[in-house]
Amino acid sequence: MVQRVVVVLSDDIDGGEAAETVSFGLDGKSYEIDLNPANAKKLRKALAPYVSAGRKQSKASKRGKRRTDYRHTSLEPAPAAVRAWAQANKMDIPARGRIPKHVYEAFREAS
Repeated sequence: MVQRVVVVLSDDIDGGEAAETVSFGLDGKSYEIDLNPANAKKLRKALAPYVSAGRKQSKASKRGKRRTDYRHTSLEPAPAAVRAWAQANKMDIPARGRIPKHVYEAFREAS
């Protein structure tokens, strides 16, 4: 037995036959709407001033996440070295977490 599936798009504005699905976004949410050529043209014309004044979003932003890579520069001493030096010099320093600024300053003065 042969089956034939026909998908008919209905215009979401006027209920007639739609020709395309238009995707757009607003306030961080994505939308799709099925439109006939006339309504699609109206939508694009209405959004044109905003699209031309706007800027394209990066791929990272589209996912809702911004990547930030944290790196230690060569100007800063390695935290492990500072922590080991501070412990060897009997300084009060947490075993984990952020190393206080005064410990870094003491390490630089001693180096």
